[in-house]
Amino acid sequence: MKVSAAQIRAARGLLDISQQELADLSKVSLRTIVQFERGSKPASESILQALKLSLEAAGIEFIPENGGGPGVRLSRGTANT
Repeated sequence: MKVSAAQIRAARGLLDISQQELADLSKVSLRTIVQFERGSKPASESILQALKLSLEAAGIEFIPENGGGPGVRLSRGTANT
């Protein structure tokens, strides 16, 4: 499943983490994350995979397009700290 910039922003919001914290978690440069979230530069598949896996490890579930649009949610049992 390909993730969108909006899903990445929403996931960060649910986890209450900054772009810098996501960069640290995913080993993706802060500049790349900023550009991707702004929509000014597309991200490669490997970058998207790194972001997605890092956010999933932190407790995010990515919801595919299912008629209501793609989204994100916290996994059951994940506390927002």
